[in-house]
Amino acid sequence: SAMIVRFLTKRFIGDYEPNTGNLYSRLVHLEGDHVAVQIQDTPGCIQVQEDCVQVLDSLSRCAKWAEGFLLVYSITDYSSYQSVRPLYQHIRKVHPDARTPVIIVGNKADLLHARQVQAKEGLQLANDLGSLFLEISTSDDSQGVCDVFQYLCKEVSKLQHAGSTDRRRSSIIPRPKSPNMQDLKRRFKQALSSKVK
Repeated sequence: SAMIVRFLTKRFIGDYEPNTGNLYSRLVHLEGDHVAVQIQDTPGCIQVQEDCVQVLDSLSRCAKWAEGFLLVYSITDYSSYQSVRPLYQHIRKVHPDARTPVIIVGNKADLLHARQVQAKEGLQLANDLGSLFLEISTSDDSQGVCDVFQYLCKEVSKLQHAGSTDRRRSSIIPRPKSPNMQDLKRRFKQALSSKVK
């Protein structure tokens, strides 16, 4: 959630409502073109026992129309790292085509004093899963966050141009329709006003 806010607004908000399921639209400048992208903040905790079925169902609905994925964990939270593999496996059930790009991102790289997941562990996991691995700090590095989203957009774009048979999902699976930019602005104003008090 913090990465999406950072990417869309270039600002870092420490207090936010995580994993809201909201959908955001944005024009991204990609290799000379403006490309419309939709980003969905999906529920991420696959280890929740009591509503695991609900989480997986919600995740499946999001994953069906998506053409690329960022699986983000906190380097200060080992359990978030452990949830990456089952999330990846679930995505591959929904998208058996291994070409669908999945990038594994270790966030909070600025909090080295609280690190629970070593960079080599993130890299090893990405290698095991055949994914790219990046470690960033959403709070310290707006450009790093933009680079992650730009890279994912490039990978999706390459796939779209690779073959005309891959145009399948855009006509078969409808994308969600209501971008929540107004909601993001409202949440941003709330966060700012609570810090001013």
